[in-house]
Amino acid sequence: MQQTKEQTIARWGFYLLGMVLLALGLTLNTKTGLGASAIVSVPFTVSQATGWNFGNLTLVVYCLFVVAQFILKGEKRQWTDILQVPLSIVFTRFMNLFAGVIPYHNGYLPADLALLVVAILFTGVGAAMTVAMQLIPNPGDGIVGTIARITDKELGFCKNCFDVGCVSLSLIIGICFGNWLLGVGLGTLISMVGVGRAIAGFNYLCKRPLLQATGMAG
Repeated sequence: MQQTKEQTIARWGFYLLGMVLLALGLTLNTKTGLGASAIVSVPFTVSQATGWNFGNLTLVVYCLFVVAQFILKGEKRQWTDILQVPLSIVFTRFMNLFAGVIPYHNGYLPADLALLVVAILFTGVGAAMTVAMQLIPNPGDGIVGTIARITDKELGFCKNCFDVGCVSLSLIIGICFGNWLLGVGLGTLISMVGVGRAIAGFNYLCKRPLLQATGMAG
């Protein structure tokens, strides 16, 4: 279906808004003091242990995800996949921006849990919007999608397995630094379930209107 100029602009607008919401959600998750979202738990754990910048470490991990996709896809790789790298640069700059301008101090559990709910909603909505627009995938989504295709397994199952792998590696890194819960916690576990539910809810309520607004509805 041919898109009008306005629909193309709307498509990119929704995509960029989704990226901003996703970056905000992941950052807010770390602000709760209850651990990071599973997909970024490894760079967050390393950041907590070393004091290195969380956004920059996330960029490194995302670039590794892109390299892994190129290796796993083999002859089916596409050079357009490399666009995930500049996307990651912009995405992680937003994470650094949000981390610097949001002056939240955790420690009061009811407030921390309330912020976690907001973080999960932003993360789920952001992820759903970016995936729905079918443009450049976030490297976290890209690597999971690649694994699902080459293993012929259901996407949700692969996402769950990948999240468990990330959390397990984060625990191992934490143990090496003397605190196995350095970068993961209750918020990590809740977000593993909650983000998926937020994505499902957003898709149920809003996906079709978004596709119609961008000329993507069949």
